[in-house]
Amino acid sequence: MVKHTKTSSRNHGHNMSEITEDGFLAGAVRLRQFAKGYRAGADAILLASALEAEPGETLMEAGCGAGAALLAAAHLLPGVSFVGVERDAAAAGLARENVALNGQTERVAIVEGDALAAGSSFDGVFVNPPYDEADGAQAPHPARRASYLTEASIDHWVKALANRLKGGGTLTLIQRAQHLPAILAAFERRLGSVEVLPVRPQADQPAKRVLVRARKGGRAPLRLLKGIDLHDASGAKFTPQAEAIFRGEARVIWT
Repeated sequence: MVKHTKTSSRNHGHNMSEITEDGFLAGAVRLRQFAKGYRAGADAILLASALEAEPGETLMEAGCGAGAALLAAAHLLPGVSFVGVERDAAAAGLARENVALNGQTERVAIVEGDALAAGSSFDGVFVNPPYDEADGAQAPHPARRASYLTEASIDHWVKALANRLKGGGTLTLIQRAQHLPAILAAFERRLGSVEVLPVRPQADQPAKRVLVRARKGGRAPLRLLKGIDLHDASGAKFTPQAEAIFRGEARVIWT
């Protein structure tokens, strides 16, 4: 899914850091990211592929990191504009480099700041929330800690991001399946028309991730969808469905 090359770069006044340049969506998106700490992968592409928007609309990614999901979404949704908000200065700097590297400066803007602070409203918001300390996640490289772990609860994330949505706007997120109860509780009285799409390692295994979306002002009942299986017994790296998504040849379908 990803091809790596390594370089060294003095990043915006920071100490010399090793950077890899990786290809996503069959090389259609190029991404420079730190070799150590949080690194974008399957979650970012699944999230980008799950987004729906009309030309002329503007979507915000909360905590865009180096811009993997943001730039994948821009590639998959021509005519849609994007704003990536990132509080880590080094990551925001890399995101700006990546926007230019992919020729997306006219449609994608990077804002350094707190995505959970009040600000402009958008037609849609998407997020891969950082894990919290209780998750048992692998400890990140100290320099990337702020972009990988969060002190804010899921309830706080949902409340803040719901406030960044226009009426009828959609919040889309990917998260560990164990957090689904907290996500659904956070949606109460804030967002409706909830849809949950499980992401399973294999068909006979429990989901480890969930894609979830909900609409501001939505009133439809919750829908639990069939979901996606990433691997099967064929020996191929991914199932045909997952491979097509990761290559940019198919999209996540909310059915």
